[in-house]
Amino acid sequence: MDLHFILGGALVGFIVGATGVGGGSLMTPLLTLVFNVPAQIAVGTDLLFASLTKASGAVAHARRGSVNWPVTGWLVAGSVPAALATLAVVHVVKPDAAVFAEVVKRTLGAALFLTAGALVFRTQIQALGARLAGGNQRVLAFAAASGAGSVRVTEERVARPVPTLLIGTVIGTLVTLTSVGAGVIGVVALFFLYPLLPTRQIVGSDIAHAVPLTLVAGLGHMSLGHVNWSMLGMLLIGSLPAIHLGAAVAHRLPERALRIALATMLIGIGARLVLG
Repeated sequence: MDLHFILGGALVGFIVGATGVGGGSLMTPLLTLVFNVPAQIAVGTDLLFASLTKASGAVAHARRGSVNWPVTGWLVAGSVPAALATLAVVHVVKPDAAVFAEVVKRTLGAALFLTAGALVFRTQIQALGARLAGGNQRVLAFAAASGAGSVRVTEERVARPVPTLLIGTVIGTLVTLTSVGAGVIGVVALFFLYPLLPTRQIVGSDIAHAVPLTLVAGLGHMSLGHVNWSMLGMLLIGSLPAIHLGAAVAHRLPERALRIALATMLIGIGARLVLG
């Protein structure tokens, strides 16, 4: 039994449970830089890991009514075709394994820089989105406060299909190449586009969107031989109980300090991947 994979899964699971930071931004760098797993294997395995771990979260959010299905649908409409297109390009080009691993590492490093920026500037990005909403903000806020029926109307009014689909397309491509993007980056992008939606719906919609995306991308990597099933099992054994433990103690931890510490760590890891 590979105990280090179980411990690594537990570490990442605890951080995800405590902070909500997407597992891809932590798990894939851990596998590549600490455990010396080839980048493409780390990405493919982590994608299936994410699809399994996020599925239970998506069900829980859906049961609580925390998923905005129109927003989720437009994200999926952009991300899943983008994932399939990216996988198709890889199938056609058939890059050398070493070359593909280098491309994945560099792209992963850039994705970690984006994730770090999203962590640090999340509040400012949401505030900018609210300002750009302009006069509609007062009307929508009044409607959201006036009852359940009005909330449904509000969600339909604030739905922005084209930009949501475009964000889904970018995230789908990024996630397929790096396994990073469906967590922090997706949430912050939704905060910008939908500053009036409750945070629970932003988070729930992003998690629900991540399930089909990571499953499709993960199965595509599996077809390329980029999944280590034994390692996947060990990661799940370690992470699943640790996620619940992290969530249980999250309210006791200083959120802002944790976000800054994680952002600093991600910048360091990203720099090592890009420059190393």
